[in-house]
Amino acid sequence: MEKKKPGSSHANLLRPEEDCLQTFLMADDTIRGTVLNGSWMINQMRWNHELGILETLVLGHAYLGACLMGAGLKGKDRLCLQVDCSGPVKGLVVEANAIGEVRGFLKNVPIPVEKPLENFNLSPFFGAGFISVTRTLANAKQPFTGKVMMAHGSLAKDLAHYYLTSEQIPTSFSLSVNFDSKGNVAAAGGMFLQAMPDADDAVVRQIEDRVVELPSIGAVLAEGTELEGLVRTHFGDYAPRFIDQREVAFTCHCNRDQIRNVLTLLPIDELRDIQEKGPFPVEIRCHHCNTRYTFDREHIDRIVAARFSKN
Repeated sequence: MEKKKPGSSHANLLRPEEDCLQTFLMADDTIRGTVLNGSWMINQMRWNHELGILETLVLGHAYLGACLMGAGLKGKDRLCLQVDCSGPVKGLVVEANAIGEVRGFLKNVPIPVEKPLENFNLSPFFGAGFISVTRTLANAKQPFTGKVMMAHGSLAKDLAHYYLTSEQIPTSFSLSVNFDSKGNVAAAGGMFLQAMPDADDAVVRQIEDRVVELPSIGAVLAEGTELEGLVRTHFGDYAPRFIDQREVAFTCHCNRDQIRNVLTLLPIDELRDIQEKGPFPVEIRCHHCNTRYTFDREHIDRIVAARFSKN
């Protein structure tokens, strides 16, 4: 049995330790914000899932969004961002936890494209759909799920819509994956801003206007700008105060035993069919990270023999 990662080329890319998110407060601590550099994470996501530009953009936005939403998690808390939609994307699932680990997948790869892309407007690819956010908190008896209908077909705008609709909190998201002239990911990042209960309405409106004027965060990061400098350049007059920093990474803890258990739980007729017809080695991929696990005939024989001993 063998575990294989998809092939990739890592030349001339950011080192993984450069990926992080930083949390800050501003406007007399009435606005909470998080800014993220996830360039290496998005590249790793693309390599593992073997994605084209469109797929990288769609899933990359979801990874960045889940990271930003996860900035408030603690301990063993985790969240799951899910999109189910009628368009060619079909949907996606991304999980993030309190230590900055992110994994997830698209439900339809490749995304069908009828004509060359004229821009990065993703709404036709989402169509009608729903966004669900499930939080699993360590001290809660059960997970909590909020669900809203997509209103824009833009993940950044629809996540802001989720918070306003589901939690009645004014929120903004900026999500950006920047590609170079060859279609490689040059940089990727995002920003999350949220009004605290005692925020002044006038200040909230001012900051909303400022967000609209923000440049592409991915493009700014590609130029070498650091996260703190980005925030101070555009929100310096609101006296941002940085309070936390953590690393982020594309991480999946799948292993051979988990995948073997998936095989073991198949109906016995299906197992017998695999045993008789192969082809060998049998290959199973983890949905979340696209890691390939292979099983030769001997391993399948052992699984079938174990199942027969219990039937």
